[in-house]
Amino acid sequence: MTIGVADRISFTLQELVSVLDAHADVRLRAAYGLSIGDFIYLATIDDLQPVDITTLAGCLNLSKAAVSKRMPILAGAGWITTSADPDHGRRVIVTLTERGATVVRDAGDDLDGEVTGLFSDPRLQDDGFDPVALNRHLETLIALVREKGTP
Repeated sequence: MTIGVADRISFTLQELVSVLDAHADVRLRAAYGLSIGDFIYLATIDDLQPVDITTLAGCLNLSKAAVSKRMPILAGAGWITTSADPDHGRRVIVTLTERGATVVRDAGDDLDGEVTGLFSDPRLQDDGFDPVALNRHLETLIALVREKGTP
């Protein structure tokens, strides 16, 4: 028996991420005027701040040039500030503004509430779905993939 794409968990997980990102993008643009990409930048900065561009690029799995190019857009929207690192002349430090911190908190709460609201669907409850266990399993999978490293 041949396993089709629809039966492969790697494709199902990728499709879930894609659908969630697309849905989040529509919601974030409507409610907060930012894209899912901007939100990911801001949420990552929130976790790491103050953070330099090189570290941020590594965490986002993007080039330093791509991240540097996005900074003026985020700063222009009033979500971040950038400044020179006094200890390293060429290093740029990024922090969230109060407006940026507020949008990360509020948008994150809204998105999380919407996703966790899906967990009450009877189709999930009939199977004994446990969202806490799912989150723990997903975190373990992330750690296992990271341990394998990038080829």
